[in-house]
Amino acid sequence: MTWASWTTVGIHALPGAVRTTEIGVINGDLTIHTTWSENLAHVAVQYTGATDWYTMEGSPVPCDSEEASRSFHQAVVEAARGGERAEASLEELFQR
Repeated sequence: MTWASWTTVGIHALPGAVRTTEIGVINGDLTIHTTWSENLAHVAVQYTGATDWYTMEGSPVPCDSEEASRSFHQAVVEAARGGERAEASLEELFQR
C-alpha cells in the first residue's frame, strides 16, 4: 500500500473558512493534515497544539496520485487562510 501525508502548522484561518463534520465551523490558529492512500485524500484539522483532530467537511476526496494530493493539501491550506470569502473555494475543492 502506498501512502503519503502532509501537515501545515500555524495557519491563521479567518472566520467561516473551515467547517468540520464533528463540531462545525472553526477558525483561529489551525493545523491541517492530509493523508493520501488508496487514491483518496483524507483531510483533518485541529487547533494548533491541541490533541483532538476533526474531519474537514467533504473529506475524503478522490486523488489519483501522491502529487495531486500534495497540490490538493496546499489548495486547502490557501483556501482556509481566505476566511469567509474562501468558503466557496473550499466547497469546490471538496466536491471534485
